[in-house]
Amino acid sequence: MTPNTRKRPGRRSIAVLAAGALAAGGLAAAGVSALRPGAATASSHREAPLISGQPQYDNTDVYAFVSPDRPDTTTLIANWTPFEEPAGGPNFYPFAGDAQHDIHIDSDGDGQGDLLYRWTFKNHTKNGNTFLYNTGPVTSLDDPDLNFTQTYDIELLRLKDQKVISSAKIAQGLPVAPSNVGKASMPDYGTLRSQAVRQLPGDRTAFAGQADDPFFLDLRVFDLLYGGNLSEVGKDTLKGYNVNTIALQVPTAQLRQSTQQPVVGIWSTTQRKNASGGWSQVSRLGMPLVNEVVVPLKDKDKFNASAPWNDADFLPYVTQPELPKLIESIYKIKAPAEPRSDLVSVFLTGVKGLNQPPNVRPAEMIRLNTAIAPSSSPKRLGVLDGDTAGYPNGRRLTDDVVDISLQVVEGELNGAKNDLGDAVNANDAEFGKSFPYVALPASGSRGPLAHKSGQNTDEQSGEIRTQLTGGARPGSSGGGDDTLLITSAAGGAAGVVLISTGLVWWRLRRRGVGA
Repeated sequence: MTPNTRKRPGRRSIAVLAAGALAAGGLAAAGVSALRPGAATASSHREAPLISGQPQYDNTDVYAFVSPDRPDTTTLIANWTPFEEPAGGPNFYPFAGDAQHDIHIDSDGDGQGDLLYRWTFKNHTKNGNTFLYNTGPVTSLDDPDLNFTQTYDIELLRLKDQKVISSAKIAQGLPVAPSNVGKASMPDYGTLRSQAVRQLPGDRTAFAGQADDPFFLDLRVFDLLYGGNLSEVGKDTLKGYNVNTIALQVPTAQLRQSTQQPVVGIWSTTQRKNASGGWSQVSRLGMPLVNEVVVPLKDKDKFNASAPWNDADFLPYVTQPELPKLIESIYKIKAPAEPRSDLVSVFLTGVKGLNQPPNVRPAEMIRLNTAIAPSSSPKRLGVLDGDTAGYPNGRRLTDDVVDISLQVVEGELNGAKNDLGDAVNANDAEFGKSFPYVALPASGSRGPLAHKSGQNTDEQSGEIRTQLTGGARPGSSGGGDDTLLITSAAGGAAGVVLISTGLVWWRLRRRGVGA
């Protein structure tokens, strides 16, 4: 629970959400048409009506896992700003400077936060007289050519009965890794990433910056559940898009109650400064996909403004979920019997003997048993495939939460074995082996709207177009590659003649020389 006085409820979990159009690329030289962007949505990407119009404050995914290369630590990751088209300049994608980005820890299972890590960001501009994000190639985070930068502070709050009992600033003025503008602007982005990883007191490690969106799935689930006939599966529709990531690696002993009670609950929130100078919670996230496909439209905004302590308000949506009924109506797969106590254990209490704390209060959050060691060979289906270090015990970057959730919602835990999924089994970009683990962001040279080579390539012929050819399509109408330039030149010459004729006429008229 945040130290605010207002109350809040639950989290998200189970399928995926519809998104809208993103960036647009355009070129206008003698009628060359503009490129059109793709559309998409995902785990808590634009999941509720209000937050869909405030992407900078939209918390998209939360991950929590025992660090594979440092098993005495736990890694917490939260992402913001869905569907970042990498070439979306000139302002690109800063963290919101008027928001509190929070990760909450419940160490005793009572549905209330005991620890709260809070990130706040500050903008810095070197030269306000240019529109450029960077004025030359950027080789370091303190490069004078990086015109726009951000720094951040981290505060640790300790809570008791939803009230702050102490606070301490554990980091101040740390640099944010910038948006990956493109290969000319940032020729070695990996170096910038490494410079943004910072060691903190208390054996903690922090990172904030842009990253490839680690969530992988086929978002065409919203087209009548994969086209109504399973014809729309197998495409990672988040491929090439980025998010803003905060990551923190903490000694596990600092998070859990004790070695006898090693289960912690994790969720994140965004609070935005309101007109009166106070703070309003506008986004909340724990388990993936809950707000998208479990909570109905009428309560989505309420869910985003609520806290796990009040999640009894949303219990009927878990025990009597809509998704299995939709699957039955379209694919004739019989929905499991209700009420769904199996879903309550997965999404609200944790699974007994796996990640359920004693005397648990049902509340929607990621529950992680920190006593379970990382797997040397993680399996994408996590617990369903015998890998107890994976989802729904915490959430790793490689966990296929869509397939797991679809199978669970169709009764896998009640003996109704199935192999449902979207045929997207891994992320398009490789995850790292060490903190912060997330993949490097897609470059502005290689986003989803660009050809994979980073060049402007004609879709029909495969030949490269450049500004020197006016963007003309090779072999297009009339006379080959040079038609557009010749036509433009001819049009330009005609324009000169018209202007000259008009000027002569105007001068003659002023001299009174008749029409």
